[in-house]
Formats: sequence, structure tokens, C-alpha cells
Amino acid sequence: MHPLAIVKPAASAVWKQLVRTAVLTPLFWLPVEEKVRIERRLRGREQWQKLQKADVTIVSFGKSGRTWLRVMLSRFYGYRHGFSERALIGFDNFHLRDRRIPRIFFTHDNYLKDYTGHADSKVDYRDKKVVLLVRHPADVAVSQYHQWKYRMRPRKKVINAYPEQEVGLYDFVVRHEAGLAKVIDWMNGWARDLPRLPDCLLVRFEDLKADTAGTLGRILAFMGTPGTSEEIAEAVRFGSFENMRAMEAQNRFWLSGGRMRAADRSNPASYKTRRGEAGGWRKDFTPEQVAEIEAIVERRLMKGFGYLAVERLPPVAPAA
Repeated sequence: MHPLAIVKPAASAVWKQLVRTAVLTPLFWLPVEEKVRIERRLRGREQWQKLQKADVTIVSFGKSGRTWLRVMLSRFYGYRHGFSERALIGFDNFHLRDRRIPRIFFTHDNYLKDYTGHADSKVDYRDKKVVLLVRHPADVAVSQYHQWKYRMRPRKKVINAYPEQEVGLYDFVVRHEAGLAKVIDWMNGWARDLPRLPDCLLVRFEDLKADTAGTLGRILAFMGTPGTSEEIAEAVRFGSFENMRAMEAQNRFWLSGGRMRAADRSNPASYKTRRGEAGGWRKDFTPEQVAEIEAIVERRLMKGFGYLAVERLPPVAPAA
């Protein structure tokens, strides 16, 4: 593999951190809120620059299956073009090796609005090719709890308004603004603008689980790089829950930072690949709490994703 395909993602991350440090360190005297505003704007500028160069943008709220999709796409292109299994896509590193591979910008759409000022619309994405990956908001909120508790860096907690003190799972999901409310607000922001995004593919985590090969094939075709059944089958095999959990435990991906490394190998809850289920959130609550959470989703989530009773979609049957 071309050396840049390995080195550039890590070098880029280091450079971004150096820039932020150089800007923020002299401003130590400012109030915390102002420093957070400046840092979010810096991160938004970084996102804007990548968005302008990207051939495809994959957008998701955190813990919606993005890493799983990233691993499968990495293996798909790696298998097709002869790259190592240990290589992970990091925006344009695969594109640098072979120009037929698109530059893929993975984003949680956290900071772009802090730079462009477009907090009430997705106008920044309107002339872009976008894959919008969503998951049931309760599953996302529960997974975010474990991300926050075991994996989130202290600085990320501050700039994204996550709790800095201990909070129980139920309180985090139902009562804290970083839980279910934040997930639903994020999804509603996209629901409002979906009719104005002409080149956007909506993908549900649940459909990716039910028919992984068929849904991955649909994503690849949308991205302009349709795959053969053999290539897609290899990507699905490589991205299986068991294989990803094993690779995370072994820290097998080159220079992936903390993205694909367990925070505590002895604690299953600290793995990035924690449970990998659709609807698994119900196991964590009493029947009364489940009913309460479902009522919140029904009351607050906008139509368009197939999670409401009035629009509930049947499970996707695996392709023959």
C-alpha cells in the first residue's frame, strides 16, 4: 500500500490537534463558554474543508453503526484493490492509493453549523452526495451512554455538553439533554430537510442488520462503485460482529487511534463493538421504562425514518 494511505490519517489528526492547541492556548483567560465556541468553530471549519473535497459524505449520529459501515467499506475497497486487511478508510487515504476509490467524509454533523452558521437547515449538504445512516433513537441513546461512560475523552464531554459527573443509564437516556432528546433533535433536523436533499440515500441500521449484503450493495451502487457478490460477501464477512470484536481486542487497524480499540479489554461495555443489536435497548429497562421511552419517541420524533407506529416498516428480508 502507498505510504500516504497509512500515514496521512494519523498525520492529519496530529496536525488538527496542533492547530487547535496553537489557537486555544493563548486564550486560556477566556471564559469556558467562549473557548468552547471557538473550538467548535475550528472543528466546523475542518469539517467544511473535507465536505468540499469529498465525493461521498456519510452522516450519522454517534453510535448508529458508522464504524461498522466504515470497516465493511474499507474491506470492500481493500479486497478489490489489494490493500491490507488492517487498513481503515480515513477520508482520502484510499483515494491517494487508487483514484477510482472515492474520498469518503464520515461525519456526525456536530460542528459544521458552528462554522457556516446554518444551524436550522442542511443547506451545506444540498449539492453533495450523502448517505444518511440512522438508528432507532433509543438504541443510539443507550449506546451513547456507554460511549460517554467508558470511551469519551474529557474534552469531548465539555464541548458537546455531556455530563461531567456520574449519571445512571435511565437518567442519562430519559432526563439528560445529552440522551434521547439530543438524538431525536438531531434526527428531526435531518427529517425537515430530507425533501430538499436531491442526492441523499437514507439507510437504517436495522435494515443493514437484517440484510447486510443487500443494503451494503445498495450503498456501494449509490456511491458509484457497485460491487460484485464476491466482493460484498467478503466485506460482510470481515465486518461481522465477532470479527470486529476480535480485531478491536487485538488493536489490528493501522493508526486508527482510539476508534477501534477497547478502552478496557476486560470490560465488554468499553468496546466500540459493544452489542451490535437492533432493539437491544429494551433489555436495559423495566417494562414501564420501555413504555415511557417509546412514548417519548412517538411524541417527539418526526416521520420519515420508519420508527413511528403510523409508519412502521416491515423488517427487510435478506436478498435471495
